[in-house]
Amino acid sequence: MKSKCKEFLIITLGTLIVSVAVFFFMMPSHVTVGSGTGLAMVICSFIDLPVSVVTFLLNAVLLLIGFLLVGPEFGAKTVYCALLMPVFLGIWELIFPNFQSITQDPLLDVICYILVVGIGLAMLFSRNASSGGLDIVAKLMNKFLGMEMGKAMGLAGILVALSSALVYDKKIVVISVLGTYFGGMIVDHFIFGMNIKRRVCIISQHLEVIKDYILHELHSGASLNEIIGAYDNQPRREIITIVDKQEFKLLMDFVRKTDPKAFITVYSVSEICYQPKK
Repeated sequence: MKSKCKEFLIITLGTLIVSVAVFFFMMPSHVTVGSGTGLAMVICSFIDLPVSVVTFLLNAVLLLIGFLLVGPEFGAKTVYCALLMPVFLGIWELIFPNFQSITQDPLLDVICYILVVGIGLAMLFSRNASSGGLDIVAKLMNKFLGMEMGKAMGLAGILVALSSALVYDKKIVVISVLGTYFGGMIVDHFIFGMNIKRRVCIISQHLEVIKDYILHELHSGASLNEIIGAYDNQPRREIITIVDKQEFKLLMDFVRKTDPKAFITVYSVSEICYQPKK
């Protein structure tokens, strides 16, 4: 029960952060960085409705189409976020009517937007949730056009960014497209960059000492492989461990002191999966 409440709070906070990025940075600058709310901004240029209302209607219609054509694959979390997002936007519209750009510069606004929204989306994705909108469009494109999800998301975002040409000038269109592209990179950084670990492979004459340090000082796991050198055909042992950034520094310092001639290879690891026995 406690874990469910924690997950609910993280998803709510992530959606709140996304709404802050949209309302305080994207909407005042009119930069339609590829998202459902960006499309709502373009639509609001033709009809006299608040962005929050149009975002709600778009998400509701897309969810309905998604359930009818794809099936109930979105889950309660995506439905919750898709409907909560316009609620937060509506609250900001009531508290800050006619809000103007903080920076008075569309380029600075979009930079602030992609940094803030990256944090919120990373929180949502870490809990297997999403803000709805273009995620649903991407699933439809994946099913009916056979496109990979990543490419479908990118294409949908670029099309929304290009739609700003209907109502805004060329500068805003260019910034919208660039913001969509770099926004995806920032989100990837927040999702994967902070979880990067190192897979360290060590061949040394002092392998037992290094193994004891990994197991008892770093309290990390390790495995031993029997290998044969191609040059002299002599059997050797290699120890393999996966550590985080802080543990990696400690391990490297220890190995250099213990065996300066140790042969070390290092790989970056962004995800570790464990399949328990059935």
